Order: sequence, then C-alpha cells, then structure tokens
Amino acid sequence: MDLIIAFNKPKDITSQDAVTKVKKILKVKKAGHTGTLDPMAKGLLLVCLNRATRLAPYFSSLDKEYRAVMKLGEATDTQDAYGKTISRADRVEIDKSALEETIKSFKGKILQQPPMFSALKHEGTPLYKLARKGIEVERKLRETTIYEIELLNVNIPFVNFRVVCSKGTYIRTLCDDIGRKLGVGAHLFELERSAVGPFKIDDGLTAGELENIDINGPACKGVYTMDQALSWMPELKIDEEMLKAVAHGNPIRVDNALKLSDELKTAKGIRIKSPAGEFLAVGSYSAEKNIIKMDVVFA
Repeated sequence: MDLIIAFNKPKDITSQDAVTKVKKILKVKKAGHTGTLDPMAKGLLLVCLNRATRLAPYFSSLDKEYRAVMKLGEATDTQDAYGKTISRADRVEIDKSALEETIKSFKGKILQQPPMFSALKHEGTPLYKLARKGIEVERKLRETTIYEIELLNVNIPFVNFRVVCSKGTYIRTLCDDIGRKLGVGAHLFELERSAVGPFKIDDGLTAGELENIDINGPACKGVYTMDQALSWMPELKIDEEMLKAVAHGNPIRVDNALKLSDELKTAKGIRIKSPAGEFLAVGSYSAEKNIIKMDVVFA
C-alpha cells in the first residue's frame, strides 16, 4: 500500500496526530506528512504511506494555497489566536482601499523572520520549546515568495484573504507583518490550507470518509498511487537495455539513443518508467555529466 492520501486535517490536532489517525484507519506501519499544519489550522495535508514516504520532499516543495482570517488591532506572542495578546490598538479605522493596497504590497519576494513559536531548531532545540521558557533567540530572515494575495472580505476587525505562496511561508507571520505595516497590529485568527500544488481541498478525505472507502477498490478521490501523485512531474520511458541500470540506482547517460527535451532537463524531478509504463524511479538531469541520476528507486 504505497499510496499518497489527501487528508483534510481538522482544527485543534497536530499534523502528526493526523498522520497517526490515517495509519490506524488504514492499518499501515509507516506514514508521514509532507508539510506541517499548525494545530489551529485545518485543511489539506498530504500523507504518504510506506514506500511513498520517500517521495515526501517532492510534495513538501510544492506551492501552497491558504484562506486566512486575520484579526486587526491585536498582536499576540505566537502571531495567532492561541497566543497571549502583547499589544492592542485603541481603535481600528482602516478603509478597504488602504487595507487592500497594504495587503497587495506583500506580493512577490519577501523576507520573513520565523516566529519563535515554530518547529525550527536552534542548536538542536525546537524554537517553541525555548519560547515556552521565555527565551528568545536570533532568527535569520528567510526569503519566501507570495505569488498571489487577494482580499476576500472585510468585517473589521476581521479580514479574510487568500494567498498562494512558496514553501516555508508563515501565514501568521504574514498577518503580523501586515498589522505592523498598518500600524494597528494583527494576528492570524483562522487558517485553512486549500491546496498543495495540484491537489485541492475538495479532493481530500475526512477521517470519516477514509474509514468508509475501499482502499483497494476502484480509484476514488483523495487516494493516489505514487505515479498518479507525481503526475505534475514529466515522465521518461526508458528502453529494455536501461532497466537493469535503473533497478540498481545507476545513472543513465544521455546520448543519441536518449534525447531529452528542455522540460526534462530543467525539471526538479523526472518520473522514470519502463517501456510498459511501470513507475520505476524519480531521477534528475545533471548537465555537468550529461546523465540522468536516480534519486529515488522503487524498481
């Protein structure tokens, strides 16, 4: 059962709790998620089962889409609704056009300082453990990209917006930064991850739905083979003579017998498939050596 499950994590459980729930329902020994959702957040969590866990880095690098509710006028120590209020504005009087202009100013490449209440580590210790002891350490700014940011609804002090961003973006930090720029403070009040790359929340499964499907039956929503889950990645069918090399994890030389398109040469991953279409491995092109090296082999 080497599958990827699009799971709709409910609010108030950790991502690891969600993985444990999927493991118990499907009775699998090994499972892992591809990108943490904070306990206060709900939404799409990709869970890899058994050998598919080796593919987790490819999914975690995908862009994410979120729908967020930000509360203006209050900043918290965790930058979300679970934290303690550390500042409060006397009043919040911001017109919609000024709010929209400020939100849109964050589109593009931005720098974020990771929050102290996060799973990032400092000298081997998770930052949130230090934060709980009242210890604050220096955190380097990290570049992230906001591809799209859209104001959806305003009901002061609450602001709904949608954002599409790169891996590693903290939406609560984005809310905190917006609040600072507006001069009133803000924190993340609610969050839903609505998409991970090509995977949409409408295609995800709740725990109840997962309990009632036949995982070995006909194709159903939210359940993907490794090949299906990587369908966004270009594929390369090899010939019979290359099968042994791939099975042993050896690289394939690119020559007159194996020509690559520009798409394959620049792709972050290539699905390597047998002449019959069986998914064998994920590889990547090395221009320096003019080879396709095998990064993850399943053959």
